[in-house]
Amino acid sequence: MEPRLTVITLGVENLDRSVEFYRDGLGFPVLERMGEFVAFELNGFALALYPRDDHATGANLDPAETGTGDVSLAHNVETRGEVEALIDEAAAAGATITKPPAETEWGGYSAYFTDPDGHLWEVATGAEVFERFV
Repeated sequence: MEPRLTVITLGVENLDRSVEFYRDGLGFPVLERMGEFVAFELNGFALALYPRDDHATGANLDPAETGTGDVSLAHNVETRGEVEALIDEAAAAGATITKPPAETEWGGYSAYFTDPDGHLWEVATGAEVFERFV
């Protein structure tokens, strides 16, 4: 298998609320909407939203068997100021800030938030390995 991602799909409880959070709150451009499936363009791949129960059923799982698990989505930026600005933007959009911007043990600067469905995002700077993705 070629090591790459094309789409990350998040199962959500309320599609309209989640679309509003990502499109209106964070400014993610809608790539396509097909009924209950919404995809956003994210610089070379897509973030998709789909109702949680339908997402589970499509994977042949009972909805009770799914969840966000121990996964975080990361958005790396160039400066500490950008970390702070993006966390402020996420909070204004309705995110829950789980860790405010702070120095990290690995020498960077990061913060965490969750979207309306509890999906965890990190906003960070200072990790040299990820500088090529900024």
